[in-house]
Amino acid sequence: MSSTIKVLLIENQPLTRIGVRSVLGETDDITLIGEADNSVDGFRLFGDLHPDVTILGLHFPDSCTIDDLDNYFVTTPGARLIVLAEHAGDSEISRALKKGALGYICKDVDPDDLKKAIRTVNAGRKYIPADIAEILSEHVGSEELTATETNVLRMIVGGMSNKEIAFALDISENTVKTHVQNIFGKIGVSDRTSAAGVAIKRGLVRVNL
Repeated sequence: MSSTIKVLLIENQPLTRIGVRSVLGETDDITLIGEADNSVDGFRLFGDLHPDVTILGLHFPDSCTIDDLDNYFVTTPGARLIVLAEHAGDSEISRALKKGALGYICKDVDPDDLKKAIRTVNAGRKYIPADIAEILSEHVGSEELTATETNVLRMIVGGMSNKEIAFALDISENTVKTHVQNIFGKIGVSDRTSAAGVAIKRGLVRVNL
């Protein structure tokens, strides 16, 4: 392993890339060897440059990084990945870690913590900030939503009624009601407004703003 840690940054927000570039430019042991503003070019650079650590923005217009993580580990089983997210949604953290990411940080990360995350992950250890670890601990043992329940929850967040959801999914309204009640029980809420709020806060569904 070289003394200088080679980092690839894949992130679509220019200001975030500028910030990371500036922070890493001040270090002697970390070098930014490449940048990409979309998932396709990012994955190509990952294969071409063989970085020690890859920092991936969580969402792109054409994909979700968490859904794409498997591709990185298929091509490079020992890949060291840090997920860079907008906020600390515990559902997304859990999914990223289960797929093999070693680090999870938010875009408002302190510069020193960013460098610490890179060094820790480069050494093959996990890096999860204390505030994010606390969020994870609050939901240890919580039941995961099924794919259908996640879809229904996404529609609830979108303001759709049970009747509209039933029509969209081609199922009965009573079946929708059952899904809704199961969702409420799993995420610990009693109404649709609270369900939508928890869904967004915990990253249970992807919301395009």
